[in-house]
Amino acid sequence: MVTLIRKNYQLTLPAGIRKRLHLKVGDVVEVTEKEGKIVLIPKKTIDPDQAYFWSKQWQEAEREVEDNLRKGKIHKAENVEELLKGLKK
Repeated sequence: MVTLIRKNYQLTLPAGIRKRLHLKVGDVVEVTEKEGKIVLIPKKTIDPDQAYFWSKQWQEAEREVEDNLRKGKIHKAENVEELLKGLKK
């Protein structure tokens, strides 16, 4: 596909490519040059307010909780009475 470099060196990515790669306005792409070619690589960013969730320590804790849920080690209370009853055990 061919596209035109416009004022301020902007260009438009063809719609088919944007759709296949699920690119949206505001997405981040890495721009590099390799062997005389321009390479665009879509990058997913993490909101700084959510970065803790993706830390190694947090993800290990998430896996531990999921494992405990599967093994029935965690009781899910539907209300306060169930919660208190479960704590008394």
